[in-house]
Amino acid sequence: MTKVITKEQLDERVARAVDNFMAGYGCCQSVVAAFADLYGLDETMAKRIAAGFGGGVGRLRMMCGAVSGIVMLVGLDCGQTEGSDNAGKSACYKVVQELLAQSKQANGSLICAEILGIKGYEKAPNSYIASPRTAEYYKTRPCAAKVESAARIFADYLASLIDN
Repeated sequence: MTKVITKEQLDERVARAVDNFMAGYGCCQSVVAAFADLYGLDETMAKRIAAGFGGGVGRLRMMCGAVSGIVMLVGLDCGQTEGSDNAGKSACYKVVQELLAQSKQANGSLICAEILGIKGYEKAPNSYIASPRTAEYYKTRPCAAKVESAARIFADYLASLIDN
């Protein structure tokens, strides 16, 4: 992390992630954009990088977009930058596995379809078309809560680094 941040500021970022989702951004975009500036990544670029991960990766209902956001942020925080750095790669994988285990415990699954209670991706014409964000959409989907959970897990991880 390139900036010093307080626990209160981390709480604000969790709220920002939820606000991003409620403004129409995908789960992954919402989580990544809330923290990206800590790593020198501007919000617009963060949203572009994370855009394809919505709907469980391109609306395929695979890994939850909010969970994908955790993975992207861990890479920004501690990902290795040298191909030969196996220790750095392993350290990053360890953090990813720990945080995803927390997410699975909190949410029951890491898989979008399972979280939504649907049978998964079924190839249908126009299956790539995003659902309109209506009041009914927000009522029937747990996505805002999953965004909040993912952002909280990442914020708690950052807070643990501050405490150490």
